[in-house]
Amino acid sequence: MLETLMLSRIQFAANISFHILFPMINIALGWMLFYFKLRFNISGNKVWMDIYQFWVKIFALSFALGVVTGITMSFQFGTNWPGFMEKVGNIAGPLLGYEVLTAFFLEATFLGIMLFGMKRVPSWVHTMASFLVAFGTTLSAFWIIALNSWMHTPAGFEMIDGVAHATNWFEIIFNPSFPYRLTHTLLASGLTACFLVTGISAYRLLKFNNQKDAKQSLKTSLSFSAVLIVCQFIVGDMHGLNTLENQPQKIAAMEAIWETDTHVPFVIFAIPDEETRSNHLEVSIPNAGSLILTHHADGELRGLNSFEEHPPVKPLFFGFRIMLAMGGLMLLTASLGVFYLMRKKAYPTIILRLFCAMTFSGWIASLAGWYVTEIGRQPYLVQGILKTVDAVTHQPPTHVALSLTMYLIVYAVLLVAYIHTIFYLTRKKIQSAKELHTPNLPEELGANYV
Repeated sequence: MLETLMLSRIQFAANISFHILFPMINIALGWMLFYFKLRFNISGNKVWMDIYQFWVKIFALSFALGVVTGITMSFQFGTNWPGFMEKVGNIAGPLLGYEVLTAFFLEATFLGIMLFGMKRVPSWVHTMASFLVAFGTTLSAFWIIALNSWMHTPAGFEMIDGVAHATNWFEIIFNPSFPYRLTHTLLASGLTACFLVTGISAYRLLKFNNQKDAKQSLKTSLSFSAVLIVCQFIVGDMHGLNTLENQPQKIAAMEAIWETDTHVPFVIFAIPDEETRSNHLEVSIPNAGSLILTHHADGELRGLNSFEEHPPVKPLFFGFRIMLAMGGLMLLTASLGVFYLMRKKAYPTIILRLFCAMTFSGWIASLAGWYVTEIGRQPYLVQGILKTVDAVTHQPPTHVALSLTMYLIVYAVLLVAYIHTIFYLTRKKIQSAKELHTPNLPEELGANYV
């Protein structure tokens, strides 16, 4: 049973980790495409349409993989976690159904117009389709985050014969952690998409500098990311206060706080040891933990030793610091980008290479944050209602191991193919730009010119 539990958890983690990569791009990229189309409509500048036509291909690719991986992930509620739907299906089922009925149908219907209708429908219809697809991706996030937040801070229900029944759908959807989680996720998506656009645009300019659309998309994405990263730190602080109120054991694990105390330091680095209930090689800032988490230097924080049950410490401690580190690098990168923008100077090669290195930084930060969120709910699947061990399937470990292996192989191939396709499209765009700017020389001069 224990092997089945661990293998099922790994399988679901693998599925959600791969799936979340694509919505984290598309939620915000859809709005960026809508922005590009509006700028073209207003200005008539062909550069904006060139940006739109390039990035809509990557949007469509990400959408296709997001749909496929989302479907396979939903299967696991029945194959690996039957106890989940038996216990809370009256709430989870409708929320997942609302996502399909309102969001997925909206995206799927108007994506066709967005991709193939540019020359077949009036411009305003195409622009409206771009808006509705972007709205659909956000609406999808709304319903998924509503369910996930409810699993962390359940509200608006009652238990009858061990089964959850809805009593107030407004309280279910707008549960105590929902506003913070949704805002945090949307901002994370914005940063993921912006740094993807920044990195690919910088790569194009490194290969061939004379690309107006790459320069414009780089400026736009850097400007957006500079605003979003500041907002993310503010919302992250608010989310932390909310988590401290509703899930203090998660905060204690994230910060490796063992004893309840005031004037708690912020641990920059340590190796938490759950056996000795202590931290090894700790490097910390005095009073900073209390100041950050309670906004008072002498604020009291509960330690892990005061809880009967708490999540595993090391994954949360290190996952949270990876997320913070990536956030700091994003802030630095965006600040450098805006600095050069304000001074109206060309980006040096080393800065463009930094932008390239940050292309998929949003993925790293998002995955680290998602692991902190989900592992931080353990040992519960639904906080205080359903333990993870009580929801897992009774299938033998060999069956789960086989499906897990197949998933990992397929996902590894798809991820390599996805990244390869992005850079294939990018190289084609670079080649087209080079051909466009290569003068037509007489044949006898061509060799000497090259």
